[in-house]
Amino acid sequence: MVNRSTSAKQSGAHYFFQGWKLIHLPGIRRFVLMPLLVNIVLMGCAFLWLFHKLNIWIPLIMAHVPDWLQWLSYLLWPLTVVSILLVFSYFFSTLANWIAAPFCGLLSEQLEARLTGQPAPDAGWMEIIKDTPRILRREWQKLAWYLPRALVLLILYFIPGLGQTLAPVLWFLFSAWMLAIQYCDYAFDNHKVDFPRMRQALRQNKSDNMQFGALVSLFTLIPLLNLVILPVAVCGATAMWVDKYRAQLGISHTRRQ
Repeated sequence: MVNRSTSAKQSGAHYFFQGWKLIHLPGIRRFVLMPLLVNIVLMGCAFLWLFHKLNIWIPLIMAHVPDWLQWLSYLLWPLTVVSILLVFSYFFSTLANWIAAPFCGLLSEQLEARLTGQPAPDAGWMEIIKDTPRILRREWQKLAWYLPRALVLLILYFIPGLGQTLAPVLWFLFSAWMLAIQYCDYAFDNHKVDFPRMRQALRQNKSDNMQFGALVSLFTLIPLLNLVILPVAVCGATAMWVDKYRAQLGISHTRRQ
């Protein structure tokens, strides 16, 4: 059991960096393997393809900037690159989360048991298969919540000048919040805390969750580090669940009931 007695007041940044340590815990490393492999294969191939395409896409997008805003090209160009990277990284990290969701839930469950000192739940393949339909339904819930809001931001981006300046900033903030929801949700879902109640609980610590999500978003943009970010984020979010939400929601068990 890891001592959590002084952790309840820690920031979201603390939990993000704690995740890098937790993936190395003995007994946890084997549950990190499947999410890690999914992320390496998917994100690695996706970013190689993206960097090949950027030289084509950026000039096409910048061609839509009106003549009277050409003097802002030095600012709009990097914002455009960041916007593409944010949208792209979030899309493929979401896809990786879908594929790896049952294994991420299992990793979160096993780590929670380790952090709380409770007996580890059964980690057999039958348990994973049994939980997969419920986990995928939860992923659909998150996607349904995300898509309308993402669409508004994408439409904003096509407003010349103001939209192209504000959209990257708003997209980064929205991505940070959505990534906090994405990774914190594995522990909540393991205990069948419904999606609206989970979001309400996260809003009570919004600054911590925004810190956590912002760091996940930033590291998703960094080559090589982005290949291991999925299990790191799951572990960091699970530690935050144990310290900040578990007792608050009256959860005393680890096993999915």
